[in-house]
Amino acid sequence: MNRKALAAIGAAAALSLTLAACGSGSGNAPDDEATESGPVDLSVAVWSMDQTPEFQALFDAFEAEYPDITITPVDILADDYPEKVTTMLAGGDTTDVLTMKTLTDYSRWAGRGQLEDVTDLVTDYPDGKLAGTDGYDQDGKFFAVPYRQDFWVLYYNKALFDAAGLDYPDHVTWDEYADLAQKLTGTDAAGQKVYGTYNHVWRSVTQAIAQAQNDGDLLSGDYGFLTDQYDLNVGLQKDGYALDYSTAKTQQVSYRTMFETQATAMMPMGTWYISGILQAKKDAKSTVEWGIAPMPQVDDGDTTTTFGGPTAFAVNKAAKNKDAAKKFLAFAASLKGAEAISAIGVVPALQSDDVTAAYFALEGMPTDDLSKEAFAPDDVALEMAPSDITADVDVILNEEHDLIMVGEKSVDDGIAAMESRVKQDVLD
Repeated sequence: MNRKALAAIGAAAALSLTLAACGSGSGNAPDDEATESGPVDLSVAVWSMDQTPEFQALFDAFEAEYPDITITPVDILADDYPEKVTTMLAGGDTTDVLTMKTLTDYSRWAGRGQLEDVTDLVTDYPDGKLAGTDGYDQDGKFFAVPYRQDFWVLYYNKALFDAAGLDYPDHVTWDEYADLAQKLTGTDAAGQKVYGTYNHVWRSVTQAIAQAQNDGDLLSGDYGFLTDQYDLNVGLQKDGYALDYSTAKTQQVSYRTMFETQATAMMPMGTWYISGILQAKKDAKSTVEWGIAPMPQVDDGDTTTTFGGPTAFAVNKAAKNKDAAKKFLAFAASLKGAEAISAIGVVPALQSDDVTAAYFALEGMPTDDLSKEAFAPDDVALEMAPSDITADVDVILNEEHDLIMVGEKSVDDGIAAMESRVKQDVLD
């Protein structure tokens, strides 16, 4: 899937939605005459607000636009979010707005009829399209509206590269990445270990990038294309060049902590993290000198294939304040919503020249050519395509990923188990 025009912030082919098209500030928000009368207390489920500043930025901007609506966040630990919301919905919880953290979550909840149909907010939008809407298409109906569009890049610590006398990771292969991880592993001035790289515990760190760069399909039941990436990541932790998975998992290590405390020299991660690191620098919580580079590739070359996807808001089918909830969805995807989150370094689903200019003018944003190139990948594949089997496949792939990464199964045995379980339990 070629998404360069949608993913690249500075690309000339970015979606062109003018101020005039969204001049009202609330996009195509529903009519202001809501069913609810008087002040409304709108509940919105989010994750780890203290580390995800985009939520507060959106809430503040929305409340300024709609002073009769007050947002009450339902803050959930990021790693617990999918399971917690699944439990909430099964129990009839009435939280008004639910953030769709992944397309897998969306497929699960939409497929169970737990989300409100908001097709009109997507199809009637100015210019007819927002970046990332394809991922939410359920046979022509939409049950969520994207407000953010992310893809994965390679974050790196410039000071650690400089101290090691190494060139920055400019369009490197995975083999070169592994070589850099070895050379950058060492100790800091306080005697604490510094890892060459850090791979977070999500299966996408291994599986989604392998799918994107090897023309794979995580829903197919055939997973041989995962072998090289697993060999790489398992090998890095065995050699001590990356924090081992068991420690990261059991101690619930934060990827932000790893990078911002300079405990790692490199880290593959999504563009959403830019807002977090900008805030940490602004608050003097980190002194890391950082940049971003294109994700490492299988082969040499100047083209970049990565993975990513949108993030959206949905209305709970059991919501108490559906009209107000729809106003929030429309606002989050509007020009004013885009301006609110781009101002803190989050890539919005809606693009315009004004949003792009504001993004690159942010204080603390790296302005070197390599960082700018990282924002123009040639292809951005979906992390996992939504379908009626996505949620079931996701469970299996997560379970076998854990077993491989903690060393309870070899790479070959784990992949064989993925294939047999998906084919027998889901596809047959």
